[in-house]
Amino acid sequence: ETEPLTSKKDVSDCNEGEDCKENGLLVRNPKSALRLVEDGNKVHPSQGDKGEVAQISNGYSGVQSSVPCNGMGEVEDAQCNAPAATTTTTTTTSTTCGAEGQQQLMELEDRETWSKKIDFLLSVIGYAVDLGNVWRFPYICYQNGGGAFLIPYTIMAIFGGIPLFYMELALGQYHRNGCISIWRKICPIFKGIGFAICIIDLYVASYYNTIMAWAFYYLVSSFTAELPWTSCTNAWNTGNCTNYFSKDNVSWSLHSISPAEEFYTRHVLQVHRSNGLDDLGGISWQLTLCLLLIFTIVYFSIWKGVKTSGKVVWVTATFPYIILFILLVRGATLPGAWRGVLYYLKPDWQKLLATEVWVDAAAQIFFSLGPGFGVLLAYASYNKFHNNCYQDALVTSTVNCVTSFVSGFVIFTVLGYMAEMRHEDVSEVAKDTGPSLLFITYAEAIANMPASTFFAIIFFLMLLTLGLDSTFAGLEGVITGVLDEFPHVWSKRRELFVLGLTIVCFLGSLATLTFGGAYVVKLFEEYATGPAVLTVVFLEAVAVAWFYGITQFCNDVKEMLGFTPGWYWRVCWVAISPIFLLFVTCSFLSNPPELRLFDYNYPHWTAVVGYCIGTSSIICIPIYMVYRLIITPGTLKERILKSITPETATEIPFGDIRMNAV
Repeated sequence: ETEPLTSKKDVSDCNEGEDCKENGLLVRNPKSALRLVEDGNKVHPSQGDKGEVAQISNGYSGVQSSVPCNGMGEVEDAQCNAPAATTTTTTTTSTTCGAEGQQQLMELEDRETWSKKIDFLLSVIGYAVDLGNVWRFPYICYQNGGGAFLIPYTIMAIFGGIPLFYMELALGQYHRNGCISIWRKICPIFKGIGFAICIIDLYVASYYNTIMAWAFYYLVSSFTAELPWTSCTNAWNTGNCTNYFSKDNVSWSLHSISPAEEFYTRHVLQVHRSNGLDDLGGISWQLTLCLLLIFTIVYFSIWKGVKTSGKVVWVTATFPYIILFILLVRGATLPGAWRGVLYYLKPDWQKLLATEVWVDAAAQIFFSLGPGFGVLLAYASYNKFHNNCYQDALVTSTVNCVTSFVSGFVIFTVLGYMAEMRHEDVSEVAKDTGPSLLFITYAEAIANMPASTFFAIIFFLMLLTLGLDSTFAGLEGVITGVLDEFPHVWSKRRELFVLGLTIVCFLGSLATLTFGGAYVVKLFEEYATGPAVLTVVFLEAVAVAWFYGITQFCNDVKEMLGFTPGWYWRVCWVAISPIFLLFVTCSFLSNPPELRLFDYNYPHWTAVVGYCIGTSSIICIPIYMVYRLIITPGTLKERILKSITPETATEIPFGDIRMNAV
């Protein structure tokens, strides 16, 4: 037992058998504490308390920290005279009620929680299930062996994705802090991870919402009797525009361009008015207005905290499933749908011998579940302490994976229909990747269905709702992280901070709203998040399993759930998951993507720019490590030991009291 450096009074000054009142907190005499431990951790009521004796078996030292400080070193009488049933004292060494103690008490007393358990589940599902589930998984699946790809995908989910997902939920729920301040309670020298996460989230917000602005533009354009991307008679069309769905006999040639592609590239994006990244051109005012409206919706959905965003996700998280089901039924009834399904699921077992397939499987499950963005930490921190986050992790990750798989049928039934109409192979129709798969191929197929206006409206509404709750989550990761780190500045000014954050994100998105903005979106999507997030989660897994200690972490989980994680989870956290992350990171760095969008080949210098963007976030980690070692007093060895030792106790709720875990 050690005495905190900030303690003003030696615990030994207390009279034997009495409680000390130190800086506004009751501190149990260490001698009686030791005696209590010897008695089997039985807890005796305080003097004058006649209530029933409670029992604590959590193995932690604690303090009755529910007694607040009034700022003058005095204890409120009303709290001291509380019934024994709600003021059970626990064994302790000593503690203080200085600025840090008051901050912890304020955080725990004022911290909001989810109104209902389902709010949390829908928020996590809404975050994990995003636009990538609709376009990225189907493309990667058919590119990497169809049905055979499900084998490496499932293996990577079981041994890599789900354990990391569970770990972040447990960390956030136990320590009840955002991505920055949580490291004071785990391993302070890794606090730079929190700052890196916030920068990554800002990068994502700067391009991800632009994709939703495109979807919103399509949604507005859909409120017409004839969808504008069905004909070649518009002002933006060229001589190569070929509408093979027309009643006239039209042959599809090598230079043919569909009206849907020209609508997307020449009317919505207007990329023909840009020469590339070195000449982005002007800003599209139409997309700017769409993005402004999206950020307005985002602001009023999250400005009050999880109690408001938890209600919005009832719409944004459930609506996509209704639309997916409608589109699945419609796609299954289209002529040629079976060709697309066959192409989607036909296994190519030889692909399993290729390393790239396993890398793609690991990357897909990782980015689909989404650890490393601070969102799971933030959302779980608003849970009740004894919430079953183990069950939540299994349910939400399973829902996410199943959604990705079902989305493949929604996409490929339509691709089979397109191939049937063009008299081409499905592989020729499925060349488009990323957003182009949605805004060109799928949009064109919808436009040529009966009741096309209805299906176009619900489809682009689905894309908006898929993106909105992911944006809510990403920004909440930043908001919770900053508010928990600087509560004295922002705790009472959340609305103002959220407003400033949305304005910063909007201004940061202006480059993606230019005529060459699609090139910027592609660059950020490939470089700003991929290797940076992988590095962040790798260091996070190492810090928790090797520095904080896997035994300590499992004890924390037992405190919350009542059972200790089994050997499977321990092995995954200690070895398999870090190796999984290192494997994906090294594969990415050894084979940087060669970027190409439409007819534009990215110049070689863009790879340097991309790596600089990715490095700008993770550079926070070594910078903070150096800073931490400089400001910590003592020899180098003492500085390192202090920097890897938790500096702040985690308060554990027990009934109506709080215990400081040490």
